[in-house]
Amino acid sequence: MRSRGVSGVVGGVLVAALVVGVLAVIGYLNPVRQLGVSTDRLGPDSGEQVIDYVARAEASLRTDNPETRWASVSFDRELTAEQAYEVAGGVRISQVLLRVPLDRVQTPIVTVGVSGSERSVLNSTARAASLLEESLGASDRQAQIAAVSQRRLLDGCACVVTVVMRGTPVELTDVASRADVRAVQALPPDAVSGKFAVEPLLPEHVDVVAPLPDDGPVPIA
Repeated sequence: MRSRGVSGVVGGVLVAALVVGVLAVIGYLNPVRQLGVSTDRLGPDSGEQVIDYVARAEASLRTDNPETRWASVSFDRELTAEQAYEVAGGVRISQVLLRVPLDRVQTPIVTVGVSGSERSVLNSTARAASLLEESLGASDRQAQIAAVSQRRLLDGCACVVTVVMRGTPVELTDVASRADVRAVQALPPDAVSGKFAVEPLLPEHVDVVAPLPDDGPVPIA
């Protein structure tokens, strides 16, 4: 009886080892597919000095690799969609980040995906306004902020703070030299669309990237 129990245990161990070996071979022959870069980020960190971020953005453009890459373009003032498209100078825009500037009032940042065509970029303000619909039923102050933001976006306000584009280092460096551009930061060429975050450098961020004041009255219109 005892020898049969020992042989049973040994047999179980051998079977388990065989299963592990088979799974190892299957794993080797069918490696897990990499989903791409998921930790990349464009834009400044919270609490970062603006001068440090601008220097970091400039350094991201210095490369000998000519491959196209994703990049964020931050402006020194809010632009209209038309102005932002002109600044891009033909480099394809994939996202437009908009924020309605209100004195001492925190307003939402709305990200709109675009196809890169002029029409899609110019329509980004109207699309941003439609995305604010779900905020209209929030708390009184937030609803008021959403309502005035929506009205100004529909009026075609100068509300573009950042765009995301894809270009070569040479193209992006050229964009960085244009009027109204504050910083251009590029990701490595292996960064995957939809797998990186974007944080805008707002024109109000002068010395340090920190939350803006939110103690002012919300305008009626």
